[in-house]
Amino acid sequence: MFTLNIYLRIALMAVTLIGGTVLIFTMGFWYGFPFLLVGLTLLFGYLWLGTVQSAAELMQQQDFAAVDRRLALTLFPKLLYKPNRSYYYLIKGSVAMQTKNYEAAEIWYNQAQEIGLPGDNEKAMVALQMANLKAAKGKWKEAQLIFKPIKSFKVTEAQLREQIKHFEKVLQNSGQVKAHQSMGASQKMRRYKKF
Repeated sequence: MFTLNIYLRIALMAVTLIGGTVLIFTMGFWYGFPFLLVGLTLLFGYLWLGTVQSAAELMQQQDFAAVDRRLALTLFPKLLYKPNRSYYYLIKGSVAMQTKNYEAAEIWYNQAQEIGLPGDNEKAMVALQMANLKAAKGKWKEAQLIFKPIKSFKVTEAQLREQIKHFEKVLQNSGQVKAHQSMGASQKMRRYKKF
């Protein structure tokens, strides 16, 4: 899909909007109208689509600092049309996860879920990430509740299917992890009692 570099888009918007306005006042409406039309079209595309596509491309390269900077160029995320807005929040959550800012990741993922994700792969990915967040906090029952609907999604990405299978095994072993943790805590308590 064709994407226009965001900096080039901003420069073209400025040139066509300012140039079109100047031409309208100096030479007449029909001389400036084509420039104004192009500028307004570019502006509408920027407000409606944002920088989500180029941020997603940077995400594939795993340059998370660049992804965050690119998303920061979307000045009005609430004006993005619904699927792009959900992807915006999804990518923000993924960047927060990669930088280990789990609280922010949870907030971004919740916003993406509230808006509604377009496909089953995206829904499964967000649910898996949310379940991971709960499991990392030791909230295994919440993780299981979040993970449960994932099986109803038609996941087509092989890597995501593998991650789901792996997390399912982690959930199955969560009882053993809890028992191991409680045994470790009771052994520490016995050691302290000896002193």
